[in-house]
Amino acid sequence: MNDRRVFEGSYLGQRARLAEGVRLECKICWWVYDPAVGDPVWQVDPGTPFSALPTHWRCPQCDGEADQFMVLAAE
Repeated sequence: MNDRRVFEGSYLGQRARLAEGVRLECKICWWVYDPAVGDPVWQVDPGTPFSALPTHWRCPQCDGEADQFMVLAAE
């Protein structure tokens, strides 16, 4: 049995599972990555999906790893 804990909205680090326009929220500090906005701190252009972020990208607010983000429900 796999004892790994899964939180609601987790993409389990599998970026290929993410839709291009999906917004994700850091589960540590609640900062939201919105592809329409990008990330000016990391110089990520607007229109960049989460799945296309560089592997070294981290939360610009708390420095959490990308796999600490969870998918936000569509509005």
